[in-house]
Amino acid sequence: MPVDHYYLLGRSGLRVSRLALGTMNFGTGGFHAAYGKTEQQARPIFRHYLEAGGNFVDTADFYTAGESETILGNLIAEAGVRDRVVLTTKFTNSVDPADPNAGGNGRKHMIRAVEASLRRLRTDYIDLFLLHTWDRITPVEEVMRTFDDLTRAGKIRYAGLSDVPAWYAARAQSFAEADSLVPVVGLQLPYSLVDRTIELEHVDMGRSLGLGITAWSPLAGGFLTGKYRADGQGLAGEGRLAGDASGGARTERDWRLLATLEKVAAELGVSMAQVALNWVATQPGVGSAIVGAGSAEQLDANMAALDFELPAGLRAELDEASSAPPPSVYRMFTPAYQSWLINPGLKVADKPAGYAPAVRNWVPGSAA
Repeated sequence: MPVDHYYLLGRSGLRVSRLALGTMNFGTGGFHAAYGKTEQQARPIFRHYLEAGGNFVDTADFYTAGESETILGNLIAEAGVRDRVVLTTKFTNSVDPADPNAGGNGRKHMIRAVEASLRRLRTDYIDLFLLHTWDRITPVEEVMRTFDDLTRAGKIRYAGLSDVPAWYAARAQSFAEADSLVPVVGLQLPYSLVDRTIELEHVDMGRSLGLGITAWSPLAGGFLTGKYRADGQGLAGEGRLAGDASGGARTERDWRLLATLEKVAAELGVSMAQVALNWVATQPGVGSAIVGAGSAEQLDANMAALDFELPAGLRAELDEASSAPPPSVYRMFTPAYQSWLINPGLKVADKPAGYAPAVRNWVPGSAA
């Protein structure tokens, strides 16, 4: 399952690699400057991804104060691969604290943001344009109508959401369907063995409504690489989490999970990071997992996460080690609870031969 095997994103015809290249560290300005890369340093990382057959590239106008988009635009133009690359960028965060309309998800900022991103990326269209974060105030109808207008104007090809409540994404998709507007095809969310929160609602919602999930932070900020350990001062090790006095808010469950991950990796003869990435990329509802890299060599190691199959028994061990009891009302939605209280003794037969669901997401190479 290398990166040159492409899968449809959500209920769309857009084919993307199972590992996307994250470029949050392209650039040395703004919020992400501490671990940023110059254009010269970013070039071999980007070229390596292309040479491996990768086509899904993720950025945002907020990353390194716009430098990520600028560098990425230069590298794409330099390599002459604009039509081959599926280019994703995001909007929401403020670009001018003095202007109340220079941030958020309102129509004025959406149009301003897409025009600015097009200039920095040196292109006349964006393949996948994402709302970066729910701003709590903009009506979803305004967002979806603006997505539709931008698509009809040729500024973007597809619309998506990132870091929004499941109900908001469901309302957005339902509104688009009811009013024949362009649908949402992608949903970008944090997902890893450490943080499986999106399984409570987002995964089933995405699968039901045709939103392919792109997972960010599949290595939990580097914690799942195994390069950190707990000590009296927090997290010790080499990496940007080192010295975190809170220990990265790690729990006993996290450290037990890490031990299981280390065991599984040893059995397979691969790295802990590769196992963690493989687990995320092959989970139900996940269209792609975003990987960043500080060097071409690190990117190679990450992409090798697709070179092996995670056996069912070892996946079950990881599932058990990373599981957490569902909170509050979600306990009532578990199969065990429902079989005990709602349908005790109910027997459910297999579907008859020839049964097919009304809607399915077809993946090239899968069974018809």
